Amino acid sequence: MSALSPTAAGVSLAEQADLSMFGTDPFWLILIKAVAVFAFIMITVLISIVMERKVIAWMQLRIGPNRHGPWGMLQSLADGVKLMLKEDVIVKAADKPVYLLAPVLAAVPAFMAFAVIPFGPADDPVSILGTRTVLQLTDLPVALLYVLATSAIAGYGVVLAGWSSGSTYPLLGGVRATAQIISYEVAMGLSFAAVFLHSGSMSTSAIVAGQQDRWYVVLLPVSFLIYMVAMVGEAHRAPFDMPESEGDLVGGFNTEYSSIKFAMFMLSEYIHMVTVSALMVTVFLGGWRAPAPLSFWEGANTGWWPLLWFVAKLLTVMFFFVWIRAALPRVRYDQFMSLGWKVLIPVALVWLMLVAAVRVMQNEGRDFQDILMWVAGGVFVLLVLSFVFDFFRDRSERAKAEAQAHAAARGGEPGFDATAGGYPVPPLPGQQPPPVPRRPSRHPAAGATATVTAEKTEAGEEGKEGDDA
Repeated sequence: MSALSPTAAGVSLAEQADLSMFGTDPFWLILIKAVAVFAFIMITVLISIVMERKVIAWMQLRIGPNRHGPWGMLQSLADGVKLMLKEDVIVKAADKPVYLLAPVLAAVPAFMAFAVIPFGPADDPVSILGTRTVLQLTDLPVALLYVLATSAIAGYGVVLAGWSSGSTYPLLGGVRATAQIISYEVAMGLSFAAVFLHSGSMSTSAIVAGQQDRWYVVLLPVSFLIYMVAMVGEAHRAPFDMPESEGDLVGGFNTEYSSIKFAMFMLSEYIHMVTVSALMVTVFLGGWRAPAPLSFWEGANTGWWPLLWFVAKLLTVMFFFVWIRAALPRVRYDQFMSLGWKVLIPVALVWLMLVAAVRVMQNEGRDFQDILMWVAGGVFVLLVLSFVFDFFRDRSERAKAEAQAHAAARGGEPGFDATAGGYPVPPLPGQQPPPVPRRPSRHPAAGATATVTAEKTEAGEEGKEGDDA
């Protein structure tokens, strides 16, 4: 319950957020900063592609890319050149204008989100060609809402790519992408809402300023965990890469794309990964602030040093993306949607109400111990209600399974046949699969069916022995 720690949150950071330093730079400096942000994203993407292949190879005891450039560091550049020289094929059944627009819609909004990411403090500008400026392209009073809007627009590229290809597998990938974006955008927005309540602002520079004493990963750990799962699903990364699942959709939404158009989809995926990683660093990991024990150095957060801390945190979060891709298999789609709607969103709502209640009690001047007792009592009541609900639900499911097993044993209800329709299919809800041969099953219904089958087999063998005698 670290979210209950007393902070200076009683003072609204929205009043402290001074955005007057943005928009005063000369045009040539704005152009330089925009090109610098674009170059930073592209270089980070090139590094992330090579890092992903090298790290996964290291985890799997392989060598990885080692031909192009020193230690294979130019492998991603060689991949880009190769894709540009590939034949550009456009399928006849495609809706050509939308088909060509989809890769652009997927890539461009991912660049736009980086415009509000702070690389340094707003109150300590640096000198660029003799002009003092902030290490941030711009900032908005609703900067995080702007980031959510641009990420939602990027989802249209995936959806339109699947619809305009005129093929079955891309269409299925686009439908999956639609459901995935809707589900995990809601959870991501709710995790940000707790940050808004605690910081009193939606400005990225103000949110980083509010983490001077303690990062929000410590104050709002549940919001951090929800965002950590939601950002992987939002970026369509393994183990949540359902829209491009090669196991059952060939390539998903990008199946009918080739050459530079396919490269733009690949680029948008990695840019999106970099964007959500930078957003995690900004919102939960202190942004450009130096980590402890470097934060005890007075000059750690001045000059160009904040840029170094931001890049180090960004690479750490991106390593997390690569790590889970190498460690976890792709989940089932129904389990993935259940995680979003039945776990993340309800937990985010309850956590948001808890944070709001704590903020109200803090604003009313309640004592910290009183707040802790109220919150602990509420959590205890929720745990008791959850335990009671699970107990009665498990008991009803157990009784239903036993009834189905007895009905199947009497011959009243046929058992589940996975190949009855000609194709092997998994059991639907309410259907019980047959027991696995030579393996004791832990499921009560399967165990009961196995027992009845064994009894019938023994009775049949005894009858056969009697006939032989």
